[in-house]
Amino acid sequence: MAAAGVTLYTVGAIKPVPSGRTYLAVDGGMSDNPRPVLYGSGYEAFLPRSTGAMRTRAARVVGKHCESGDVLVDDARLPADVRVGDVLCTPVTGAYGYSMASTYNRVGRPAVVFVGNGDARAVLRRESADDLEALECDESPT
Repeated sequence: MAAAGVTLYTVGAIKPVPSGRTYLAVDGGMSDNPRPVLYGSGYEAFLPRSTGAMRTRAARVVGKHCESGDVLVDDARLPADVRVGDVLCTPVTGAYGYSMASTYNRVGRPAVVFVGNGDARAVLRRESADDLEALECDESPT
């Protein structure tokens, strides 16, 4: 199942730092894929818009959780023209992403979509803010 699963993110920020490393922040992170922080699973990344492009830009792909361990891809190789708003794909993320996902830092779990033979079918919708608030009480405990 590993090869059948991919995860798609949207690039939210690109930050080169003086050390020469570039950080690329995406709209997910350790809440939707805790495998890298839990046991060091390594991933690669590519841009679906340019699968054949030379991947000359090195970047660390990080999540949105403001945690030192929120690193999805430590040493991604991407096209030099990667930009904010691009869709970034991490292949071979397998079947466990959703079952291991959490709502850490109140970030909802992503949708799950099955794709085959040119057709896409949503099987789980993205969690909304209403979903995250559904268990909250309206009154203070007594």
